[in-house]
Amino acid sequence: MRNGRGYRLGDLQLEIMKLLWRRGASRVADIQRELGADRFAYTTVATMLRKMEQRGLVRHREEGRTFYYEPRVSAEEVTRSTTTDLVDRVFGGSLADAVSHLLDMREVGPEELDRLERLIQERRKRHTSE
Repeated sequence: MRNGRGYRLGDLQLEIMKLLWRRGASRVADIQRELGADRFAYTTVATMLRKMEQRGLVRHREEGRTFYYEPRVSAEEVTRSTTTDLVDRVFGGSLADAVSHLLDMREVGPEELDRLERLIQERRKRHTSE
């Protein structure tokens, strides 16, 4: 959904998008197989793709009687929209609260902490040079 809230995808929709970002244009049967034919019926996948097309997430092209679906939005757009929505709705827009929560809830090794510190330092440098 592309409005003030951005893209909100369910689990299956996100799985399909990840698959399409990785594979590119794909048939319903290809998508179903990759998702696990034992998990989702062909008709379930086809219905979900039609709904995603109505929302502007994917588009299809026809080759003969075969539809090939491809993403209309990038992984970066969905990631940006989803994380912004999460920080705004759950943490009241506070990035510090979101990061603090993640640090409390996840095991974070020294390498990742070093990386976080470098990212913060890089951001500080950008702000002081502006």
